[in-house]
Formats: sequence, structure tokens, C-alpha cells
Amino acid sequence: MRAMVLDEPGRPLRLAELPDPEPAPGQLLLRVLACGVCRTDVHIRDGEVTTDVRPIVPGHQIVGVVERGGPGTSTPPGTRIGVPWLGWTDGTCRFCASGRENLCEAARFTGLDLPGGFAERTVADERFCFALPEGYGDLDVAPLLCAGLIGHRALRMTGDARRLGLYGFGAAAHVIAQVALHQGRTVHAFTRRDDAAAQAFALELGCASAGDALAPGPEPLDAAIVFAPAGELVPAALRALDRGGVVVCAGIHMSDIPSFPYADLWEERQIRSVANLTREDARDFLALAPRVPVRTTVTTFPLERAEDALAAIRAGAIEGAAVLVP
Repeated sequence: MRAMVLDEPGRPLRLAELPDPEPAPGQLLLRVLACGVCRTDVHIRDGEVTTDVRPIVPGHQIVGVVERGGPGTSTPPGTRIGVPWLGWTDGTCRFCASGRENLCEAARFTGLDLPGGFAERTVADERFCFALPEGYGDLDVAPLLCAGLIGHRALRMTGDARRLGLYGFGAAAHVIAQVALHQGRTVHAFTRRDDAAAQAFALELGCASAGDALAPGPEPLDAAIVFAPAGELVPAALRALDRGGVVVCAGIHMSDIPSFPYADLWEERQIRSVANLTREDARDFLALAPRVPVRTTVTTFPLERAEDALAAIRAGAIEGAAVLVP
């Protein structure tokens, strides 16, 4: 099979011919139909998110069709399924035992510790694969498997906040803005000051405003979600909050957060992070998406142009989400 391989962090992905994978007990062999490209893939490629596995086939928003299963599996061949970031947990640690498998001490992640979807075929643990909602094409549903899942977990952490700010308007924000609007919230988008395209895109989706992330918003916020991996946005989001508000940091990697005066945090403002996802998160969001309905905007790239897709995300040049097609 063809696959895009990362030999070492910081080096370009290379197109390689690899043996077709064999499903182990409990695993499914999938033919990849599409794979979303995430900012976390950029962080893995650039060495900001690391693993001891070498080489790596990245990609953790996999839409695939089952070719066959290993011993102990029951999913019929021909079934279309989705594979997200969380690929395996031990099920026994104190976090798994308390319903917080997203914090599992031995967790393994698709496209980092486990084979990813930047390939024509891959294998995945059947327990961490999900039925996909009808009415979505392969390209359209791929971004829901990380941008949607992590974004929705972050949105839940804002509680019943009515005035919501989204900092960084890429793949996750363009999905979650639709969910938040469906819930009756007022959504304000915050982008780089000169990113007129992202601001226009946010307004087209129904956001009440779109402007400079480092400037005050049009009204105090009850909550803010920081999707962009820029630490300087955290103090900016704090300053934009009303008293009692929360800033949710939704990325796996972020640059250092600069110091800020205690007065910006006072009056019971909070900062918290989101880590990974649970299988319950996946089931809940994939059931919700068609009811909104969430519509994704995608830019497609052939498999061999994975580096171009990563570069476009790194530069903030993608409207919505990027998706690879084998």
C-alpha cells in the first residue's frame, strides 16, 4: 500500500510503499476512504507532539470501509466506520475506572502511537471505531472525527455560557460555531487581525461578530474556547470575559502562555484545558451532528500532497478543514 511516512520529527513526510497491514485480534483492517488533516498532525510532523514510535504514519480522522476483521471482531466487511484520535486505553487505570478514559495513563493515539490514516489501508481497534451518520459523504464527515469531537468536548466545558468567543477560526471552530448557534448561543469569532477571509467565513456561518483576537470583543463573554495554538491568546481571552467566565484551551499543544496580572483572573474567572476524548464523546457528537445539521467546508488534497496540506494548515490558509484522499 502507499502511505505517507514521518521518519523523524521536523523532516518532510515521504511517500512510501509499505506492506498491507494485518489485523491483530480485536482489530479491523480498513481501506481508507478519506482522512482529515488536523493541526495536531502539524505538531507531530514538527516535533511539538512526540512519540517513541518510528516511523509514523500520521492521520487520526479516518473514514474507512472494513475489508476484514481479526479474531474476535464482529463488524461486517463493507461497513463504513470512523476512527478518531483516541485509539486504545488500558481500561483499568484509575482514570478509566472513573469514566475518564481520555486521561488514561497508558493511552495510545491514532497516527501517533498507532497506525494512522495517511495511507491506503490501516488497522484499528474495533472498540474505538464508530458508526458514521448517514447523509454525510466521506470527505464531509472526516473533520467531525477530531475537529468536531474535541470541539464539542470543549464546548461542553463552557457550561450554559450564552456569549461565546471562539479564538482561531479553523476546522474545529467552523464546526462548533454551528453547534453553538443551534443551541441558541451568541458566537463571536476572533482571528488574526488581518485574516479577512476567516472573518468573512465566520460571519457567513452566523457569528455575531468577527475581529482581532488581541482586541476587545463587542460585548463581555461568558466563555471563550481557544483553538489556535498561540499562548498569547489566553490572556487576551481572559480580558474579554465577564466575571465568572471560563477560558477553555482546546489544543494538545500550545506555545507558552505569557504572564498576566491577577486582576485579569479575579472575580472567579477560570482557565482549563481539554485532553483527548472519550468514546461517549464520540457517540454523543456523531448523533448530534446530523440534527444541527453540521455542514463542513473542506479542501481536498491527494495522499501524496500531505505536506502541502500540513503547510496550508500551518499558515492558516485553509477555510474550514483539509482532507486527504488516497
